[in-house]
Amino acid sequence: MTSLHVFDMDGTLLEGTTASLQIARHVGSTDALVELEERFAAGEIDTRAFSSALPALWRELTPLDVAAAFAASPWLSGIREVCADIRARGERSVVITMSPDFFARHLLDLGFDEVVASRFPALPFVEPLDPENVLTPQDKVRIVAEICERHDLTHARCVAYGDSMSDAPLFQRLTRTVAVNADHHLADLAALSYRGSDLQEAYALGRTLLTEN
Repeated sequence: MTSLHVFDMDGTLLEGTTASLQIARHVGSTDALVELEERFAAGEIDTRAFSSALPALWRELTPLDVAAAFAASPWLSGIREVCADIRARGERSVVITMSPDFFARHLLDLGFDEVVASRFPALPFVEPLDPENVLTPQDKVRIVAEICERHDLTHARCVAYGDSMSDAPLFQRLTRTVAVNADHHLADLAALSYRGSDLQEAYALGRTLLTEN
């Protein structure tokens, strides 16, 4: 493997929304979820507190509900094509997200080589969530370092694609970064910025970074 492409999910591959919001819309808990997201945005709760509140909202959630929410979500176009091109070049694609693994792992069906997400109990929820299984923004840095070590890659051969301040620690660590539909907070940290609905276009920018010395 010669390069690693690291993708965020919420707001990056998912255009203008999050996995949790898509699930909430499907099961009818949107108001409660929006309130949680507002508290998170205001800094009242952290990632682990946010995730720990989800099982109480979704006690009856089933894998079929999740699959339906995933299928109905507004994904950027060109995801399959980007994954296929990365694999054809002998490179690797990974999604790292703080959102639930029971949603994010469906991305494997679109062609990503690896998906790393917060680990939730099996559905429907019976067991409690262990907060230690919930990823934080700093975990993205650790996970990329572990993948690079596993495949004998340097950070110079990594391109990260993200949209929000949860991607900031990784963008501060890597030099080859593409802000995707991001606000100025992350765009100011990124090497390049993209606005649009086609992942192939953002990926084309990322490829230009791999040609630089």
